[in-house]
Amino acid sequence: MSNSQVCHTFEAALEMAIEMENESFRHYLRGILIVRDKAARDILKEMALDELEHKYELEKALVEGSMGGEHQLNRPVPTMNLDYVLSKKDLAPDSGVREALAYAIHLEKNALDFYQRMAQGCAGAPMAELFRRIGNDESRHLQKLEDLYEAHFLSEN
Repeated sequence: MSNSQVCHTFEAALEMAIEMENESFRHYLRGILIVRDKAARDILKEMALDELEHKYELEKALVEGSMGGEHQLNRPVPTMNLDYVLSKKDLAPDSGVREALAYAIHLEKNALDFYQRMAQGCAGAPMAELFRRIGNDESRHLQKLEDLYEAHFLSEN
């Protein structure tokens, strides 16, 4: 049985979420170290810092024994599902903004899917709400990236 099919204690759930955020941060960090394009690195840096902030909030909740009631996490935000049309490729030294955004969109979509599966695995239990709220925050990150991609590469101008 996979981790997403069972419900966990508050502490175990937060540890899993922290690990997810840390893994995403490491992916962004590797991209920052590989990519030469400054604008692409800036996007990856911003997303890495978002992951660190998210991880910090989760670690803080672990220490305090509860999650705060952030209002922005109450609902998921709609996304365009660009991950379905953008190919998933590793970053290379010559990757530009388009590739960095596509890479980040896939990372955020993976995180969103993880949290949605965890929420479903805990349906009816208090932990489901925690995973749902974290997933909602991931949907906000994903929307931000998709909006950037749309503005730069899908405009009709």
